[in-house]
Parts: sequence; structure tokens; C-alpha cells
Amino acid sequence: MELDATKKTSYTFELSNDQQELLLGLMVNGNFRKREVPYSLYSIEGEKFNATLYAKEKHGKRKLCVQGSGAQDFVEFQLVPTGVVSVEFGYEDVLHPEVASAHAGSDESGKGDYFGPLVVCCAYVDETILEGMKKFTYLDSQNRVRKLEVKDCKQMSDAQVLMAGASLRRLLGPSGYAVVKLGPAAYNRLYAKIKNINRMLAWAHGTAIEELLEKRPGCNRVVVDQFAPTELTIRRALKERGKKATVEQRHKAESDVAVAAASVIARELFIRACQDMSKECFGTETAAGQDEKIPLGSSDPRVRELAEAMVRKNGPVWLMNHCKAHFQTTDKVLAACGKSRADLPAEGQVASATMRREAEDVRP
Repeated sequence: MELDATKKTSYTFELSNDQQELLLGLMVNGNFRKREVPYSLYSIEGEKFNATLYAKEKHGKRKLCVQGSGAQDFVEFQLVPTGVVSVEFGYEDVLHPEVASAHAGSDESGKGDYFGPLVVCCAYVDETILEGMKKFTYLDSQNRVRKLEVKDCKQMSDAQVLMAGASLRRLLGPSGYAVVKLGPAAYNRLYAKIKNINRMLAWAHGTAIEELLEKRPGCNRVVVDQFAPTELTIRRALKERGKKATVEQRHKAESDVAVAAASVIARELFIRACQDMSKECFGTETAAGQDEKIPLGSSDPRVRELAEAMVRKNGPVWLMNHCKAHFQTTDKVLAACGKSRADLPAEGQVASATMRREAEDVRP
């Protein structure tokens, strides 16, 4: 993302103990010159900037000040990537003031998970909503008051995602977000028809964007986390309202607060769906995550172990209602159970593009 021609030259952050440790590691080990500054814990000078962590502690936090013509580059390319400053609301508006303008963001969850649905969310933010995010608090599972965090869900635990996602949905309200949720059965039917995951994602994003823009007709800008090699994939899937809006596709777009909000909500709804599946597979007592639960991702050995156990117990068709059947995992699970794709319904006999290419390579 290109920055404004006039860069900000001064930043102030309140850092927790964990953030301070990351910062001090960066300051001590980085290619910077140490400075002596009164009342500071540590201070450095770098390329066209200086950064000072002050010693005074307030409510468990210390103040970091970054100044100079190179301050924005240091914050954006050193502090954010190393986690000193997390990508959450309260910092994006410092780095990029344009985030406060009315716009939407779209992201998905479940794409790489063998079990569970594919969930796409498009979320709307404006200056009023962002101010609400700053002030919003909720009680966590231990009845402690927490401030709402809006950041890339991959930086959050499942428990944090569940609480933050539910809080975000309450804050945004029904008109503030739109969701497309494809359960495994619907997902497998659609994949058998489209046979391309990027085109499926484009359809889902396009549908969520269209629904959001119908709720928020004044929104004319949408930021999307780019998932396909070219921008044409999603542009072709946009519907009437989406074609009229400005759709920006970016890699690592979770740095945009609207995309981050969509990311958290999508992941929250995905996790809840997997909790329901855990209840079905393991029983009522495990539904709250106290014992066994559906393993996420696709590379965890427990994914195959559970799928094989369920196929032996319920038959191959069980996969069609619980898993993304085109994954290569399906072939391995079926083979381990003495089965093949021929034992699945027609929509389950469509393998991923990688599997199809491998099959073509070994044909006589």
C-alpha cells in the first residue's frame, strides 16, 4: 500500500511488558546507535529517526516515542512486523489516517482447514464505528473487563477470537457485516461444479460484498485480502453493486481495520461451527472444548486420525458432510480405510487440481 506523500514524523505508543521486551530486543540487536536520554529506559537513533522508551511506568505500560522524517518507516517496517506494535485498531489510524474513512473489508476463514465450513465476511467501518471500537469493553470468561482488539485473527488465540468476534458483531450490528457460510456439504457441491478454489472464493467474496453494499449503499470502497494470482479473478465475480464500488485487492490486507474485523468475525463463526462438529463427534461434554475437539488445519496428524475413525464408524459418505472432500487428505483417509473416491457421491469424486495433475501424469 502506498503511503501519502507527507509522512507522519511523530508517534507515541503505550507498550505492555511483552511489547517492551520485543522492542528492547529490537533496539539492542538492531543496527542502531544507542542514545542517552534523561528519564529513559532505552533510546536509539536510526536512519532519520530516533526512538525512546521512557522509564516511567503507568498501569503496567511504558511510553514509546518515535520521531523524525524516518519515523513512519521505522514504525511500519520494523515495529509492526516484529510485533512490537500489533496490527490492531488504535495503530492503523496512526500509520494511515485514511482507515477512518467509510469503507468495507472482506476476508475468509476455513480455506485451509479440512474439517468445517468456508466462511467469508465483509465488514463495514467508518469514523463513528472506529471510535466505538476504541471504547468498547466486554467481560471475558473470567469476568475480567477487556478492551476490544481488532487485528489479524492469526495473531489471536481461539478464545480471543470467539470473544472479540461476538463483540464485533454486536458493535457493528446487522447492517455492519455480511457473511457467506458454506458448510461442507454445500462446499463440496459447489467445488464439484466450479473445480477451482480461487473461483469459489471469488464467488463467496463477491456475494458477501454485494450483500454488505446492499445494507450500506453509501459505501463505495472495499478492501479485499488478495487470494488469487491476478486481480481479475474476483473482479469477474463481483455483482452489480460491487462493480460500481472501488475494490482494492492487497496482499496481507489484515493491516486494514475493516479486513481485520472481517477476519475475526469469519474465524469466530468458523470456530463455532467446528465446536458444533466436536459436540457431534465426541459428545456433549466436549462441546465447550474441555476435552477433545475437531483438529484445525489439514497437516495435523489428528486430522487424518479422526477422519479415518469416522469413516470406519459411519462410512465414506460421512466425509461429504464434515470435510472439504477435494483435499488430498480425502484420498489418504479413504486408502487407509480400504476405500477410494469411487465410494463417494459424484461431488466427492472431484479431487483438487494438484491431484488431477498427478493422475494425468501417471496415465499410460
